[in-house]
Amino acid sequence: MATVYQPSGRAREYAPWAANLYSGCAHGCIYCYGPKALRRDAGDFHASPVPKKDILERLTRDAKKVPPGTKVLLSFVTDPYQPCELEYGITRKAIEILHAQGLGVQILTKGGTRAVRDFDLLGPMDAFASTLTFLTAEKSRQWEPNAALPEDRLTAIDEAHRRGIPTWVSLEPVIEPAETLEIVRRTHEMVDLYKVGPLNYHPTPQKVDWRAFGQEILALFGELGCNFYLKEDLRRHMGDL
Repeated sequence: MATVYQPSGRAREYAPWAANLYSGCAHGCIYCYGPKALRRDAGDFHASPVPKKDILERLTRDAKKVPPGTKVLLSFVTDPYQPCELEYGITRKAIEILHAQGLGVQILTKGGTRAVRDFDLLGPMDAFASTLTFLTAEKSRQWEPNAALPEDRLTAIDEAHRRGIPTWVSLEPVIEPAETLEIVRRTHEMVDLYKVGPLNYHPTPQKVDWRAFGQEILALFGELGCNFYLKEDLRRHMGDL
């Protein structure tokens, strides 16, 4: 499989091109789809992340095949700013490689302010994004035990916005609808786009009326003037597909 690839299925709704720099992810999110998608043991996937073999050389080769001006997302199955990035430092080099080929970069991370060190490389043709599920540290630790805490992620988003880097937030998975709505209220002034999707890879902790939630978040987006995208899974739950 090429290092820079065109996602399919649900992932296609996030970006037309993507690259995963690491094998495995230490954030340990209990709803993670990575092990299932890659047919790997979950414990091993979360315990021993390493850069993919020859990743920067392969990225340099594959980036030449992507149409100039395209944004490449880092990353879907892993996280470009998980803790081991502090040791390996390959994400900054990957951004430089993609920019050298005339490509934009979309960062999607739960690494929070670990990403800020590379904000000097990002500009209007790029984007910085974070997954937000909760606003409290306690709930975040329960579901995303080793990811950056919500306040740290919010700090990173705010800093990107302050620097003029386009921002978006993945509200996927929606675990507690009331929490998701509060995230929008808290962040809408620093977020350029929201992408919303339901919890798919883990039992929901509460019974969710997805149609009612969809209508409520659409009303909130309208009230606040937010740009948004509802994932197909959510629209299907709402009866719109």
